[in-house]
Amino acid sequence: MWLTWRTATERALYGEDGFYLRERPSAHFRTSVGASAVLSGAVLRELVAVDARLAGRDGPGPAGTRPALDLVDIGAGEGTLAVHVLAAAPPELRSRLRVTCVDLAPRPAGLPVEIAWAAAVPEAIHGLVVANEWLDNVPVDVAEQTPDGPRLVMVDPSSGAERLGDRPEEADTAWLDRWWPMREVGERAEIGRPRDQAWASVIVRLAHGRAVAIDYAHSLGARPPYGTLAGYRDGGIVMPVPDGSCDITSHVALDACAAAGERAGAVTTTLTTQREALRALGVTGARPSLDLARSDPAAYLRALARASEEAELIAPGGLGGFGWLAQTRT
Repeated sequence: MWLTWRTATERALYGEDGFYLRERPSAHFRTSVGASAVLSGAVLRELVAVDARLAGRDGPGPAGTRPALDLVDIGAGEGTLAVHVLAAAPPELRSRLRVTCVDLAPRPAGLPVEIAWAAAVPEAIHGLVVANEWLDNVPVDVAEQTPDGPRLVMVDPSSGAERLGDRPEEADTAWLDRWWPMREVGERAEIGRPRDQAWASVIVRLAHGRAVAIDYAHSLGARPPYGTLAGYRDGGIVMPVPDGSCDITSHVALDACAAAGERAGAVTTTLTTQREALRALGVTGARPSLDLARSDPAAYLRALARASEEAELIAPGGLGGFGWLAQTRT
């Protein structure tokens, strides 16, 4: 049975007994959320900043009260980000927080009752949306350039064997021409239009606030000529066979997603790296002073461990190289 990569991946990850309905991400790969609580702390600072901007916009509510504030974590996995942010939030903010984890997997056992678990993004969001390594798991088709133009790559889900199929539909061909033009016969591209649509659907639901997508990314002019399709299982890279036994992923054209978000109503856009975004939020990886080691050895060791955790998240050749797309609506 030959399927397009988009259909095969959809079934493998989210179909009956699909990989993400059966497995927890932490068992198979390391993410910025799972590495430490550093990202959660940065997200909390961003949430506080969003709250302050919205307070200036909306003013106090009845009797000086502040309105509810949303934190929506898309592709939440085990809910780790939401749990850490909720636990660290100051009491006044925590009392107003509406935390929603969006994931197709079942609700994890032991998740705090204050955290809602949903299969779809809320219809109206007033606050902050975070999508950490979500878009790379939105299934996409793969195209290969031939002497007659692009053709879809078909795959046998049971073996991963491939062959060429029909030409992409007109909208996908237009997307390739704009966002991932292939020059040479044999080059490949992942058609990111479904990811553009997924991100635009988030921006449409963002009534007021900020949405942040964090992912493996590339940009126009520096697309990998043979694509980025990969599989992950048990902490290692494996052949991307869409049989449900492994994660199937590919890097994201975040610049295309940014344009889709602007068409959906985003009024500001920032496209940068995780390193730069986290440094702006106070994550520096700076080693503590040796004077602290002499005056308070235990505090020095804690600060040194924290610096190591921060350094991992902003390492240019590692997690710090992830793309960060941030967009706001009024």
